[in-house]
Amino acid sequence: MVEPARPLTFVSIVHCDDYANVKQAVARSLECIGGLGNIIHPGDRVLLKVNLLSARPPGDAVTTHPSVVSAVIQLVQDTGGIPIVGDGAGMVHPGATAEALEVSGIRKAAEEMGAEIANFDICGYEKVDVPNGRQLDTIYVAKPVLDADVIITLPKLKTHELTLFTGAIKNMFGTVPTKIRKQAHALGKNDIFSQAVVDIFSVCPPALAIMDGVVGMEGAGPSRGNPVKVGMIMASENCVALDMIASMVIGFDPDDIVTTTDAAARGFGPDTPYGIIVHGDPVDKIRVNFERPGQAPYAAVPAFLIRYLGRFYSMKPRIDQDTCQECGACIRNCPASAIELPYPVKIDDEKCVLCYTCFELCPHNSISIKRSLLARMTK
Repeated sequence: MVEPARPLTFVSIVHCDDYANVKQAVARSLECIGGLGNIIHPGDRVLLKVNLLSARPPGDAVTTHPSVVSAVIQLVQDTGGIPIVGDGAGMVHPGATAEALEVSGIRKAAEEMGAEIANFDICGYEKVDVPNGRQLDTIYVAKPVLDADVIITLPKLKTHELTLFTGAIKNMFGTVPTKIRKQAHALGKNDIFSQAVVDIFSVCPPALAIMDGVVGMEGAGPSRGNPVKVGMIMASENCVALDMIASMVIGFDPDDIVTTTDAAARGFGPDTPYGIIVHGDPVDKIRVNFERPGQAPYAAVPAFLIRYLGRFYSMKPRIDQDTCQECGACIRNCPASAIELPYPVKIDDEKCVLCYTCFELCPHNSISIKRSLLARMTK
């Protein structure tokens, strides 16, 4: 019996040695896989999910470069789409996402191009089920992700101390609030943490991935490694395929990347890279062997101990009863219904998902973030 042919999967690799030339490289990378016309229709709201891990300047290679963001915004607009640039930074202190948008240059890039900006800390989250989730049954997802007609993920090419590699699949981790991220990290081990990452990815898989690989990060990624020039832009309509080829470009075996293999096993992409058609420049022409990351400091710690220690690291919103005006803004915007009347207004710590929307939106500055001693020490 002849097996049915599998659909072809395309990935493009386009040489780009400088961010000054990135607009042409992004355009060519999309042309190689058929362009945006089959993905975006006029009037579509298109979320550009950037990598906004922390407040770091573009030269540190931690976040998506603003030149890549500008280029994609322009191409989306040319296709008739409405671009929205969004993400939620790792919450290390109140206002972290706003700060990261500023320092990374992404806010300026979006504003200059006339694109909307979605700070996930302000936009709020909605509770959703994870169909066939392996580690997470339900999660909260940022509203702009759920409301978008099309999602384009813009990952940065980096190593990762826990997952070895971080690309298009891992980039969707930023769509959930702090409590869900903390819950996933508390799983501890690479394989089960990676499964949680794929659980999050599976809720809203992007229609397109465009990877910033002009300058990547090797070693202790995703934030403590060293910038390294790779000189490429990649694109694919399949995140699994893009991550497979990207890991090969930096000298890693795709079979070692659990986020890739787990997503492939669930049917989100090809099982192996051999059926992927690469357009543009060949892998061997671009290949730069990255220094592998060391093991994350907590990777060798038993999961139960990570969960125990995690109880001592907290950043919880608290309401100042003396200045609270009982306007109800926090109650209306809380995605978890964790804030209650009557007076005094209280926050239920068990229900709170640590999205900090209440802090961001309180019109009277009556909500602060109470940091535990360990959180203050590791700021």
